[in-house]
Amino acid sequence: MAKLACDIIDTPALMAAKSHLRNGFPLVIAPSTNNGLSGNAENIGKLLNRKNYYFVPFKQDNPITKPRSIVFDAEYIIKTIQYALEGEQISPILL
Repeated sequence: MAKLACDIIDTPALMAAKSHLRNGFPLVIAPSTNNGLSGNAENIGKLLNRKNYYFVPFKQDNPITKPRSIVFDAEYIIKTIQYALEGEQISPILL
């Protein structure tokens, strides 16, 4: 997410994502990170404000042992893709 947020394209996966966006298609991101509620929160915020980036709803992984960790809810993947194809972000994004 940090590389996407900063427009750093140095891997095949990032090149594919940017090409996908350049062609006007939605990019669905399912975040799972140990620092989603700390260092990576800024990058998530940047991507939320960009056109054609859509997030699968996510929640805290384990607030007791991993207080800054987030994980996407797999139950919402298909629904998020359906919404993204219509140009809408599924809500709520933070469960």
